[in-house]
Amino acid sequence: MAADPDPPLDLVIRARRAVVGATEEAVAVGIRDGRIASITGYDDRPPAARTETLAEDEVLLPGLVDTHVHVNEPGRTEWEGFASATRAAAAGGVTTIVDMPLNSIPPTTTLEHLRTKQASVRGQVHVDVGFWGGAVPDNTGDLDALHRAGVFGFKCFLLDSGVDEFPHLSTEQFTRAMGETARLGALMIVHAEDGDLLEEAAIDGVHYAGFLASRPGASEDAAIGLVLEQARASGGRAHVVHLSSASAVPALRAARAEGVRVSVETCPHYLTFDAEHIADGATELKCCPPIREAANREELWAALANGDIDIVVSDHSPCTPADKRRGDGDFAVAWGGIASVQLGLPAVWTQARARGHELADVVGWMATGPADRVGLGHKGRIAVGADADLVRFAPEEEFTVDVTTLHHRNPVCAYEGRRLSGVVRETWLAGTTVDGTPRGRLLERGTR
Repeated sequence: MAADPDPPLDLVIRARRAVVGATEEAVAVGIRDGRIASITGYDDRPPAARTETLAEDEVLLPGLVDTHVHVNEPGRTEWEGFASATRAAAAGGVTTIVDMPLNSIPPTTTLEHLRTKQASVRGQVHVDVGFWGGAVPDNTGDLDALHRAGVFGFKCFLLDSGVDEFPHLSTEQFTRAMGETARLGALMIVHAEDGDLLEEAAIDGVHYAGFLASRPGASEDAAIGLVLEQARASGGRAHVVHLSSASAVPALRAARAEGVRVSVETCPHYLTFDAEHIADGATELKCCPPIREAANREELWAALANGDIDIVVSDHSPCTPADKRRGDGDFAVAWGGIASVQLGLPAVWTQARARGHELADVVGWMATGPADRVGLGHKGRIAVGADADLVRFAPEEEFTVDVTTLHHRNPVCAYEGRRLSGVVRETWLAGTTVDGTPRGRLLERGTR
């Protein structure tokens, strides 16, 4: 007896250009029950309840996966919340975020605190959301329970984090924490700057040059050296977040060549801006580590092209206008962080295309690569069996950033007034258009 035929598809999306793997193809993507059920030729017309055909100027992309987002809820929800952050993510083509364990209160450093965070998410997220745990001086004994509860790994700082409730690890404490994450098989992600090498006296109010001098590349390089040393000694997995110092790349490359299990990310702002063009008092561009010179930016691009930098994620770190601008442009007191989860795709694409890169490269850096780094093999790709998280993207359309049109909570943005290429016209989560109704899921490590 013949097997029953598959039921009709829920949706078919036809695109003359779609990023499938490392290439662009003309395809018809069939979706059933929230997943990609088939990928056929553009002219194929499998039976479906509904068919969408992309316009000639549009490209079908997989939804981006942003593994570095500070949502801040609960506790600092006036800075950002899950509803606003995930609306912004979806508007920028991001369909999965992994939330950092700070700057919320409480931080995600115990199982109880994780449950508090998860409870605050339910019913209000527009994309899928997972969580990092935190490694702080007094919680090594909590890491096992957090790992078992499905966090995607553990974040630590090697210098003052900027918030009292998330203290940094000393060298000895980092050694112990790396030993524990290695035992668990968990990923340790590290804010790698050496506080002993900061030159805080160099900060002279509104002058960006003083702020940049206060956080030299040597501070990053030294801290990354410690990360490599401990990853080598423990056999564990480490990941360096928001790399800004290109001079650390040779050490990372050499360590990986000898088998040290380390990966590295950078962020759109380090690939877009340069210190020479940051005006005095422009604290909207303050972040830690800082945006460095144009020559350094180009070295980061070269490292990305060579595969020495694995992924690009936002480090979306918003705050209130008062916290960002307090002190009338004084870099010593302004909050350090850039709100950009909605703008990462056009920001990176604008710079990438100018350097001869293709959309498939951007997808690798911002969708497939981050998904693979955290074990979400069903995200960040157009492939049969993957989640039907998709983006209708117009790569040639340009726009000028108007902060009042962005969806994150506070109208502060480093990209205000900047001309960017690439417009997200529609985002699908599990095959359904993101339309203002919260449909996002809570993710745990290993979620299918």
